[in-house]
Amino acid sequence: MRLTVVGCAGSTAGPDSAASCYLVETEVDGRTWRVVLDLGSGAIGPLQRFCDPADVDAVVVSHGHPDHCADLAALSVLRRYGPRKDDGLAPIPLYGPPGLDQRIVQIAGSHDDHDLDPFSYTPVAGGDRVEVGPFVLDFADAWHPIPAVAVRVTGPSVVTDTGSLVFTGDTDVCAPVLELARDADLLLAEAGWAHQRVNPEGIHMNGTQAGTLARDAAVGELVLTHVASWVDPTGALELATAAYGAPAALATPGEVYVI
Repeated sequence: MRLTVVGCAGSTAGPDSAASCYLVETEVDGRTWRVVLDLGSGAIGPLQRFCDPADVDAVVVSHGHPDHCADLAALSVLRRYGPRKDDGLAPIPLYGPPGLDQRIVQIAGSHDDHDLDPFSYTPVAGGDRVEVGPFVLDFADAWHPIPAVAVRVTGPSVVTDTGSLVFTGDTDVCAPVLELARDADLLLAEAGWAHQRVNPEGIHMNGTQAGTLARDAAVGELVLTHVASWVDPTGALELATAAYGAPAALATPGEVYVI
């Protein structure tokens, strides 16, 4: 199982990165299985460097803010009008908090639901589990101003029978996300507050909080993401490393992590 960072900019796409988007892949039974985590603003372009977005096996979206879901509308256009439009592809399974389907319609500016045609949408919340081929997806409720979920992806590992990664989505520190992350091989943790020391509750984590979450959950590797493009991430990385007690990494577009 491997994780590719497609886009990692927080709040908006930046000059060097799309907004939130991560590709999880594994090879089983002679084929590659692909799950996309978030499809934020600007992500559909760089995603095409790594796969054909028209036939990914599932898309998981953490919540309905545009930097996490805006390019679902672009994927709908690609499926309905792009080079695969006549291939008879089955709808793409889409998982996310309740109401995510209507966010696609709103972003597309549609007067009907045709933008939903390429998707088979299933709302998810904390405690839900779904299977996508060899992947098992477990969800926890995140702490954010709108309904949001974190996801744990378990799949084949190059070292043991299974490996796991947890993507926090956007969240403040909370017990459900901590429990979801416990003993994960890799934690992809947002640090939207970067190195700010005092912040409003219930929105984002800073570097210290992300590092503390990784330490308390005893994860094997910590990767920070969702730092705004106009913020120097160095401070967040230093704080996260100090709290984690081991070197943390900073998500970079194109970076691949083998789990």
